[in-house]
Amino acid sequence: MPPAPRLLVVHHSRQGSTSRLCDAAVAGARSAAETDLDVRVSSAFDAGPDDVTWCRGLLLATPARFGYMSGALKDFFERIYYPLLERTVGLPYALVVKGDTDVDGARSSVERVAAGLRWRLVLPPLLVVGDIAPSHLDQATELGAALVAGLEAGIF
Repeated sequence: MPPAPRLLVVHHSRQGSTSRLCDAAVAGARSAAETDLDVRVSSAFDAGPDDVTWCRGLLLATPARFGYMSGALKDFFERIYYPLLERTVGLPYALVVKGDTDVDGARSSVERVAAGLRWRLVLPPLLVVGDIAPSHLDQATELGAALVAGLEAGIF
């Protein structure tokens, strides 16, 4: 059996909507864990290379800002990219993007950087446009649970 999963959650939320989705995903991850799940939740401004090398799976959560990921998540990527370029190849990750009118640019910007790091997107991203509905929180919960289930089973 693989070791207990270590999940890093890196997020940014200025108005709280992305945090609500992130919190639901973390709750789903914790409730689905069959082993001693170790979760580290960190602001994108606070997470660094040591956090990423510690984890076995990563959840990124960002608002869409001006057709791009948040500046905080971009800052995170800028600080970890070169130090981790060869050290985290194959890292499984999942993505949550919340936007008021569009999320496509934010999604593609995260996916481009993650592709450069050679990380693996292991689940379809949760993309939420407009107000958060209960179904979106349910989807976030399911995303977190599926990510942990895959880590525990050793398929991610």
